[in-house]
Amino acid sequence: MPTQVSPPLRMVARTAGDVRIHTFVSSFTGNNIANATHIVESRNTLVLIDGQFLVPYAKAFREYADSLGKPIDRLYLSHRHPDHWFGLGAAFDDVPVHALSETASFIQEHGEDSLSDHWKLGDLAPEHIVVPKEIAEPGATVVDGVTYHLGRVTETEVDFHLTVSLPELGVCFAQDLLYSGTHLYLTRDMAHWSTVLEELLTSDYDLFMPGHGLPADKIEVARNVEYLAAARQAIADGLTGDAFKDFLLRRYPERRCPGIFDIYLPRLFGDSRDY
Repeated sequence: MPTQVSPPLRMVARTAGDVRIHTFVSSFTGNNIANATHIVESRNTLVLIDGQFLVPYAKAFREYADSLGKPIDRLYLSHRHPDHWFGLGAAFDDVPVHALSETASFIQEHGEDSLSDHWKLGDLAPEHIVVPKEIAEPGATVVDGVTYHLGRVTETEVDFHLTVSLPELGVCFAQDLLYSGTHLYLTRDMAHWSTVLEELLTSDYDLFMPGHGLPADKIEVARNVEYLAAARQAIADGLTGDAFKDFLLRRYPERRCPGIFDIYLPRLFGDSRDY
């Protein structure tokens, strides 16, 4: 579980006409998992993707957004894992939050349980939760002249995942469909997850914004497919728990944020609650 707060990374990943794509990545160090959140800055407004995890990063992300001097039109929440929505209660409770209906329902029903389960975070966790009020429907929508394509993906890193794409700019906010330079949070749906990533490899997008790590290209998408294949083979070979972790650490020494193993292993090989 992340416990150390180190400086985040802020950068502009793409500029096209009046539109700039910003990314904000929390620390890779210690037990942190490099949560990545993003901003689409258009001529008059901002659209945000996800809300960070720990309170200091959520507040710093909000400060960065506010420094751009434009109102926040909305925030798209990609999925129900708390490292993407805990920060809403710390810094974005005044912003319209759009999410899939399944994500909004989960937070409504289990948000307080999730907050209680993370009591070890202390004041790094928010004091209250924010339940998304706006339902994101798959399809195209236009905000401040920018076309957003919303997609609903099931049974990958999480049961329901919202993707946000900008087809005119070649940008796909894949969030936790893609882990860039970090170890993946693995689930029992790795086969279908691989299929979804393979579809991204044949898409027209060339810039992929992950939920963890730095902006990526199709090479990193392909590396994720290979990682999933290696993990599936390890499970087929009978590796579980620490042996499974050790295998992936040895095979991918270049990947960072090993703290994520401690989060997902009890769920992948056990029956821990998925809050």
